[in-house]
Amino acid sequence: MNIKPFRIAAAPETLRDLHARLDLTRWNDGVAAGWSYGTERSLLQLLIGHWRTAYDWREREDELNKLPHFRAEVGGFGVHFLHHTGRGPQPFPLLLMNGWPSSFVEYQHLAPRLADPGAFGGDSNDAFDVIIPALPGYGFSDRPSKPQQITSESLFFRLMTEELGYSRFGIAGTDIGAGIAVELGHRHPETVAGIHVTTVDAPFGAGSPPLSAAELDYQKQRDRWRAEEGAYSALQRTKPQTLAFGLADSPVGLASWIVEKFYSWSDCHGELLSVFSLDTLIDNLMIYWLTGTIGSSVRYYYENQQREPVFKPGDRVKPPAAVLTLPKELAQPPREWAERLLNVERYTALDRGGHFPAWEVPELYASDLQAFFRPFRG
Repeated sequence: MNIKPFRIAAAPETLRDLHARLDLTRWNDGVAAGWSYGTERSLLQLLIGHWRTAYDWREREDELNKLPHFRAEVGGFGVHFLHHTGRGPQPFPLLLMNGWPSSFVEYQHLAPRLADPGAFGGDSNDAFDVIIPALPGYGFSDRPSKPQQITSESLFFRLMTEELGYSRFGIAGTDIGAGIAVELGHRHPETVAGIHVTTVDAPFGAGSPPLSAAELDYQKQRDRWRAEEGAYSALQRTKPQTLAFGLADSPVGLASWIVEKFYSWSDCHGELLSVFSLDTLIDNLMIYWLTGTIGSSVRYYYENQQREPVFKPGDRVKPPAAVLTLPKELAQPPREWAERLLNVERYTALDRGGHFPAWEVPELYASDLQAFFRPFRG
């Protein structure tokens, strides 16, 4: 059988090496308080101090191993995934995908709500079989060993159909996961029942309808965000290996690079720890550190940049789609923008939440997923 249960088991020498590197941290100076120059030194020192003296990986490892972990060999490539079996009369299969710099850790509060809504005061008829794969080169999935070795779209489609045996399923995604969801819906409209995303890019070409006022405002939002927040993406799309050597060598460097995104992209109102605990932030960092996948995760941006474009101007994705926008998401596409590419049947604008809705607003995210996919069951 190609699917086997999986357990996280960090080697003792890996943990000893990590602690030694944390102990030998050489701190950079900081000329300004706050986050205006990037990661705030005092917050990072607090996190690293907790990582060194209070954070217990073996305790966290035991907790994370309570999740339903599996690994599958798909065409010779290993993919790690969680498979939460739904508790209801007819659970609906849902492929749920995150992006960078997240991991399966993001879904600890969302997945149980989706798989067993009755346990949270909901209707068991809304239960999902929830499949959460790690992207190639992320976490406990294999790292590609050569350029353009595999695409997430082909890997995950084969996982769902050939390995797990689903002939029809829904897809939901944020960040990179949203792009994969849209591509899968485009390539396999006979199998994908519906698509739920938090962001969407639409191709334009000759003959496109003029942009609405809301679309023009969205473009300004997006351009402003790219100017103020997009340096990480420019580097990861163009020179990922230059960055990767430093992040793979230094846990503090890794933490600084990633944690700043949780601050900037979440709806934390300037108080990061009001949304994410120190243990939660470190759990996510540990997935990258233990697997040595920070380099392959940022390389994903470069590889995606080098691919042939998936969509041409005028393309339309056939399966029904839902768009969920959040006020602190990187930019919030208006409905008419999404409708240039997607068959939008549901559009919801939340009044709170950011780039990590499964962490930030799991109850609202679950409710929107349940409402959208309810008509496609059976």
